[in-house]
Amino acid sequence: MDSKLVGEGGKTAAPEREALIRVRGLEIGFGTKTLMKDLDLDVYRGEILGFVGGSGTGKSVLTRAILGLLPIRAGVIEVFGHDRSGLSVDERRAVERRWGVLFQQGALFSSLTVKQNIQVPMREHLDLPVGLMDDLAMLKIGMVGLKPDAADKFPSELSGGMIKRASLARALALDPEIVFLDEPTSGLDPIGAADFDELIATLQRTLGLTVYMVTHDLDSLYSVCDRVAALAEGRIVAAGPIENMVASEHPWVRSYFHGKRSRAVAAAD
Repeated sequence: MDSKLVGEGGKTAAPEREALIRVRGLEIGFGTKTLMKDLDLDVYRGEILGFVGGSGTGKSVLTRAILGLLPIRAGVIEVFGHDRSGLSVDERRAVERRWGVLFQQGALFSSLTVKQNIQVPMREHLDLPVGLMDDLAMLKIGMVGLKPDAADKFPSELSGGMIKRASLARALALDPEIVFLDEPTSGLDPIGAADFDELIATLQRTLGLTVYMVTHDLDSLYSVCDRVAALAEGRIVAAGPIENMVASEHPWVRSYFHGKRSRAVAAAD
């Protein structure tokens, strides 16, 4: 037996999970305003983490800081075991090839077709012949449940649900280990949102993805997330499985999971 897995009294301890993202003591602010301070967060390999918080608390800001799109005042952000602040340009590019991002509202390039949008990361990071990029783009289109004829459509010709799926296909273009999803079901009707949640869960299982999902959708939290982290007061005030979040006594977390629209209230009625 591995001695690392033996705890006190000879009992077998659970193996330590690998944190692909590790944030410690993070401080972010703009001008004289401090948005978050002393923030700690872990995202473990193979999990779907739901990230929640009130409007304006900085959910998307934190995501952009982890991605290196915003500066930080203090603290450490480690991705794949590397401190982002100590990486060279080439090292940063190598790290960035290992993740994909679905931004709010999709953020597709309006002048490019779906196929061309999916190929943007390939053109930026890889040196592949056009024919191979076309084949890979079509593979991703099928992977997210779009029909082949969507490849040559422009974003303006797509429905809201199709835009989400096309954006997800682009996020998967480089076969990433981590996928960042910023409000992926926002703007979708309940059926479309449920279908998208099911797609995320299926891709996570089949591809072994780690998913960091900023969301306000309670159905998503209950149906697909392994853990949930809550941002309030500029820090992570609670994190754990949905059962732990529902049992939390923190005022904001309790209000979120026991409010008028919560499942906890519905179950009690």
